[in-house]
Amino acid sequence: MKITRSSDWRDALPFEVPVLAAEAVPGEPTRCVSCPAGSEPLERTELWAVKHRHPNNHAGFVRYYCAEHSPKTPPPPPASVASPGRARGAAPKARPERTVAPKRPGPSLDVVRAMCPDCFVEVSAAGVCGMCGRQVV
Repeated sequence: MKITRSSDWRDALPFEVPVLAAEAVPGEPTRCVSCPAGSEPLERTELWAVKHRHPNNHAGFVRYYCAEHSPKTPPPPPASVASPGRARGAAPKARPERTVAPKRPGPSLDVVRAMCPDCFVEVSAAGVCGMCGRQVV
């Protein structure tokens, strides 16, 4: 049996970015994953949904966090910073193309090998049939 993935509301969430849970998926009050087990469920307007990456499932998984425990998002990457040796807006230098040596062909599968005339099996490199022991030249 092959298990396939179906699409649902979690596909619309970006990875590692907190989204208000009420906007992601409306529903009943639920608990923050980091709060103690005995804590009261919170309304979805007070929770953040965060989709995390998973090593075995490329779709990831979603956890709910309260405002206190919500993971901090990393700052956006800086705008393209020009290197000191190059003027801003200048095109990068073209790299020379790498030449790849052609692959050697593998061993041919059409090689005719010695066969035992009695058993019709391939004989060993020593020329001896493994079935009947006959010497084949």
